Formats: sequence, structure tokens, C-alpha cells
Amino acid sequence: MGAGNHTGVSQFLLLGLSDDPELQPLLFGVFLSMYLVTVLGNLLIILAVISDSQLHTPMYFFLANLSFVDICFISTTVPKMLVNIQAQSKDISYIGCLTQVYLFMVFAGMDDFLLTVMAYDRFVAICHPLHYMVIMNPRFCGLLVLMCWLIIFCVALVHILLLRRLTFCIGTEIPHFFCELAQILKAACSDTVINNICLYVATALLCIFPLTGILFSYSQIVSSLMRISSAVGKYKVFFTCGSYLSVVSLFYGTSLGVYLTSTLTHSSQRSSVVSVMYTVVTPMLNPFIYSLRNKDVKGALGRLLSRSAPCP
Repeated sequence: MGAGNHTGVSQFLLLGLSDDPELQPLLFGVFLSMYLVTVLGNLLIILAVISDSQLHTPMYFFLANLSFVDICFISTTVPKMLVNIQAQSKDISYIGCLTQVYLFMVFAGMDDFLLTVMAYDRFVAICHPLHYMVIMNPRFCGLLVLMCWLIIFCVALVHILLLRRLTFCIGTEIPHFFCELAQILKAACSDTVINNICLYVATALLCIFPLTGILFSYSQIVSSLMRISSAVGKYKVFFTCGSYLSVVSLFYGTSLGVYLTSTLTHSSQRSSVVSVMYTVVTPMLNPFIYSLRNKDVKGALGRLLSRSAPCP
């Protein structure tokens, strides 16, 4: 196949999770179900936080933002996959692929940043309770979220501008169910050294630094926890942070699993299957983790559903 620059490449081929035609109806049903559950679950969290005055606190403000990002995160990849399965097609346009890369980076990065901000919120609440409302005032919380959006918008834009420089062969195949940056760089026909350097820097920015902030915050929380003499007080702190730690473990654990799988096996298809965990399963489970382990959220959801239920 002849090589051509991006102006001559109108589309890529997404190979998906499986070539077996008998599995396509099953994949369509499973991913459609997970997508609908994810959107509904996270939407209920957002509505509960907005409608219930008891949840108008910094912690639940960040949780509502996380739910919104999770809806956008899964909507970046799964709908296109479902359309391709239904149409029995593997095509994605060049512009569509770049758009998917950009949005995927934005929402994956926002997940990282919001989890870090939520860790800082818990650190201030537990380690500096008397100054909590002064430090975590509404304006500061809004600025934190806005700053996260601005940073990730700029980081993702840099990657897109660098991708525009690359050349691709006509009929380029991407062994994934969505346009992942690393897979696109492997498929490029031109030199990708600068792109890979920027990818490593972005990985440090979006993963290592936020994870370091989370670990530092919780090391301080554990230190404060050790100084609490009351067993009830310790249980309250642990219960408050339990849902958050479950989400962090799920997100970073699955992301690490994808990295180790791609590094050790060099199998693109196996890596794409494992990536389903953090791109689809994690956003789907987050509402269940927060609603099942948090009495305030459960109560707000109950009141929301009771108000929306028709009167007999």
C-alpha cells in the first residue's frame, strides 16, 4: 500500500475486540447494556446532588463533576463501536479518529485530576476540619475544576497538533475498538519520536503526579487517623473515604493492568480487551460504589426517586 499524508487518508479501520461474526450480536448487547447502565447511574448521581440541598458540599460537587466526566468518557468510545457493529463496518473517518483521541484524552485526564482534587478535599476535611469551609469555599472549588479543564484541554490539543504532522498509509488498521493514541502512533508511517516523548510527558502529568498527590493526601489522612482515640471517629473517617478509595483502586488498577498487558504480551487485541475495564467497566461501577457505600447519596437518591414516582 502506498503511503500518503493525512490529507490523502480519509479513514482508518478499527479492528474491534473480535473478528468472529457470531460474537458481534453478543458484543453489541453487552456494550449497549453497560453504556445505558453507566449513563443512567451517573445521571442519577448528578440529579441527586443538584436536587438535594444536603449534598451541596464540595465533596459532592466534585462527585457530580466526576459523574458528568464518566458519562462523556464512555460516550467517546462505545457509541461508535456500537454503530460499527450494527452496520458491520470497521471504518472511522480521519477527523472522527482525531476527535475521538482528543476527547478520550480530555475525559481520561479529567478523571485523574478530579480524583486528585477529591483526595485533597478529604485531606482538608479530615486534617484541617476547622478551616474546611474557609479553604474549600465554592469559588475555590469552581476554580479547581476550571483549572483542571484548562490544563487537560491544552495537553490534549498539543497531541492532536503533533498527530496532524504524521503521515499514514492508506487503509491503516488500528487494532483496537477506539482510536487510542498509542496505537495510532504505532500505525504511523512517519517518525513519531516527538509524539512519543510528549506521550511519556503527558503520562507523567496525567498519572504519576495525580497519583502522587492522592498518596500524599491519604498518607496525611492515615497519620491523622492514628491520632484519633475514638473507635467511632476512626470508623467514620474510614467509612467516608472507603467509596473514594474503591474508585481510585479500580481506576488506577485497571489502567496499570492495561499497561502491563501491553508491555508483557505485545498483543494489541489482548490489550484492547483489558482496556475495556477502565474505559467501560470503571465508569459503570462508580455510581454503584458511591450509592451503595454512602448513606447521604442513598438517601438523596431515594428522595429523588420518590419525588419522580407517580402519585397513586
